[in-house]
Amino acid sequence: MADLPENTPVWDDHDWAHLPALDGDVSADVCVVGLGGSGLTAVGELLRRGASVVGIDAGHVASGAAGRNGGFLLAGTYDFYHDAVRRHGHERARRIYALTIDEMRRITAETPEAVRQTGSLRVADSPEELEDCRLQYDALRADGFPVEWYEGPEGHGLLMPTDCAFNPLLRCRILARREVEAGARLYEHAPALEVRPGEVRTPSGTVRCGKVIVAVDGRLERLFPELEGRVRTARLQMLATAPTDEVRVPRPVYARWGYEYWQQLPDGRVALGGFRDLGGEGEWTHEAVPGDAIQARLDRFLRERIGVRAPVTHRWAASVGYTQTGLPLLDEVRPGVWAAGGYSGTGNVIGALCGRAAAERALTGASALGDAFGPAGGSA
Repeated sequence: MADLPENTPVWDDHDWAHLPALDGDVSADVCVVGLGGSGLTAVGELLRRGASVVGIDAGHVASGAAGRNGGFLLAGTYDFYHDAVRRHGHERARRIYALTIDEMRRITAETPEAVRQTGSLRVADSPEELEDCRLQYDALRADGFPVEWYEGPEGHGLLMPTDCAFNPLLRCRILARREVEAGARLYEHAPALEVRPGEVRTPSGTVRCGKVIVAVDGRLERLFPELEGRVRTARLQMLATAPTDEVRVPRPVYARWGYEYWQQLPDGRVALGGFRDLGGEGEWTHEAVPGDAIQARLDRFLRERIGVRAPVTHRWAASVGYTQTGLPLLDEVRPGVWAAGGYSGTGNVIGALCGRAAAERALTGASALGDAFGPAGGSA
């Protein structure tokens, strides 16, 4: 790995004019901590509602999981739909699934240059999983959601026609540029050292504000120790290859109960992630750098399962928050301080929903959108 770009996602083309660092004290109606997909969506919603906004990020825009994921836009929650119905109740599961389909349409309309309307595949790696696909198919069809049975070169399973592929880093950069033009004051390399009601302290300045929204996924429990036990950070790892015509993968694929996932980019590169569950306790870590054991598994899967021999050009990792329920954490964790995170690997779509809901709750104290995931003050 020494000759490869060090922990750089395939999405990063290095074409980004960085935002300034915070230097001194500033004031706003709302401070948003975290400039990933959920945080930038919150900024946009706050601006739309007439609030003044300061946004900060410890790194650069989408330097966390928002710009380092597999580039899937998927309907639903962490659980497959039939499992979500059993776990969360029929009405809640159906409402969340419908909301995520609508949100994908919104994301596509908002940043069409970053999204490809491809659909996605779930392919089974065992007879047991194939039977589970049939249960998922039946549950989706019963509630009128689009799904098709699939048999093809990737395997047997389900085609989800409403899902999409996208460039997550490009989307966030587009949103950030637009929001700066609309009046948001956004700062990079401004880590939040302390978050308390009315104030966010960074190494080189303080944001004084009426409300705070902390929209980070991984490491949320580090910033808020009171969330220990409600959210836990894991490391997700990926790699990508040079452009290749060895295979043609027209839509994102996820296999083995969703633990492995890959897609082929428009230029022919293959991006692959997975095997978190086989890393043991070592993958429950705040360390967001690739590890040799998981990367070796990804190498074998790339060569033996997908059939790609093209050289690997990128290896990277990201920190992602998981909750015990599989539903996101969206709560007022301190007076006037709202936290959104713990997306359990579904942050591209559910994170955007939670960003808008957090903005609504911060400004009004209520959000019908957020109530789909749990009432204000509830547990994740």
